[in-house]
Amino acid sequence: MKTLAILVLCSLAVICLTSDAYQPASDNPAQEGLFVERAQAATVVRQKRAAGELTLTQLESLREVCEANLACENMMDTEGIIAAYTAYYGPIPY
Repeated sequence: MKTLAILVLCSLAVICLTSDAYQPASDNPAQEGLFVERAQAATVVRQKRAAGELTLTQLESLREVCEANLACENMMDTEGIIAAYTAYYGPIPY
């Protein structure tokens, strides 16, 4: 039984190594598909939104976080929610 299993594994290895699908790395030095153009990458990768493009729900979420901190709430009243949140909690997560 063990001999049969070893024989099957060896034959599969030989088939894989001799098939056309196998190409060593030295045959393909450019490695196509590894790099893409900037325009193509920009369509795939989600762009970060500008602060003015936040929805009302997102602004309300920021406001709720900022209201928990009295200093942030005071700054929110004078300079706006985006400036206050950024000052106290860092960049906007969405």
